[in-house]
Amino acid sequence: MTNIVVVGTQWGDEGKGKIVDLLAADADVVVRFQGGNNAGHTLVVDGQQMVSHLIPSGILQKKRCLIGNGVVVDPAVLIGEMDALVKKGVDVGPDLLMISDRAHVIMPYHKRIDQSREEMKGDKKIGTTGKGIGPCYEDKATRRGIRFVDLIHPEVFRERLDAIVPEKNFYLKNFLNTDPVDIDTIEKTYAAFADRLRSHVVNVPAILRKAGKAGKNILFEGAQGTHLDIDHGTYPFVTSSNTVSGNACCGSGVGPKDIHGVIGIVKAYTTRVGSGPFPSELFDDVGETLQRVGAEFGATTGRKRRCGWLDTVILNNAVQLNGLTGLVITKLDVLTGLDELKICTAYMLNGEKMDEIPANLTDLAACVPVYETLPGWRQDIRNILKYEDLPDTTKKYLDRIQELSGVPIQIVSVGPGRHETMVLENPFSA
Repeated sequence: MTNIVVVGTQWGDEGKGKIVDLLAADADVVVRFQGGNNAGHTLVVDGQQMVSHLIPSGILQKKRCLIGNGVVVDPAVLIGEMDALVKKGVDVGPDLLMISDRAHVIMPYHKRIDQSREEMKGDKKIGTTGKGIGPCYEDKATRRGIRFVDLIHPEVFRERLDAIVPEKNFYLKNFLNTDPVDIDTIEKTYAAFADRLRSHVVNVPAILRKAGKAGKNILFEGAQGTHLDIDHGTYPFVTSSNTVSGNACCGSGVGPKDIHGVIGIVKAYTTRVGSGPFPSELFDDVGETLQRVGAEFGATTGRKRRCGWLDTVILNNAVQLNGLTGLVITKLDVLTGLDELKICTAYMLNGEKMDEIPANLTDLAACVPVYETLPGWRQDIRNILKYEDLPDTTKKYLDRIQELSGVPIQIVSVGPGRHETMVLENPFSA
């Protein structure tokens, strides 16, 4: 039995979906442990592009996929994903797709609050997706949430609505100046969701315990990236959950001793969606090239991603916070054609060199990146499937990432397709 956690090391959008899909071939169970449908995984399988927001990408490998208690779930989105997968011939039956009975449910008032708050902020928007993720986590923390175990019991669900909705409507009308929600409409709509999903609702820790006793391999899938973590990220420009590897335990129901490796996904350059400081961001032709060639648009929102050079201050912080045991480099092919490449190895702030991320965002925004320059390559690498066949300058770039991070590279992705991948060392057999 080997249990592996996969996390993003930057600000999300590193290509976790493809890697989880790849590693799922050697896993028996895949678990999503945090976030909601504010994350999107774009997969390319047999030339077909598929986007998943909630269902672990291991479903394409016909592996048992669990949505853990740390995830907040919009039932309408989940059912929509299930229906889309069924149309493509993918089995999403209750034996393969399971939802924690302790996972919290995103309600209509969560989305309305989320969107109205962003509108009120004007130019000071955080950049939330408006999917209701943050307000749902708020209710969870204040013990005002609704869990799937409540949803599938109609009387309990109505009791929860009666206790919660009047307060939400007061807030919606009197502070946010927007329309209230109707309890009866919500009850009717969500009763249909409950009927559809009831057979999928299970005790996830119990399933994982049985899988562990049976010697099964378990893959834990995170959403977003390390620097969107609610505690450790560039607060307040963060998501509403803990994205670091430690939350794989809390968000699914296993103990730390059951985690055997943590794989960090590293895009070969750096991107960020939405607001917040980004020291290595590029505003020149190179930045535009990375955005265009890398097709850098958010899988969930469609927003253009900001692009910059690889930042190993950011990467090394992720190494520490997650306890990384291996790296996966993605989108390496996007760098093809650039005459020179740069890696940010430190920051200069007020005349002082630093290799840590300041908590004060004003300081972080004022940081000037310190770069190393390496030669680029022109050879098309998308059809190269052996490390030794890569151009020498490509290998030097990868070697330098390993040296700066102190973590071995286990997988290199040279294209969006599942086959466009070099597995240098399989994490499940490392």
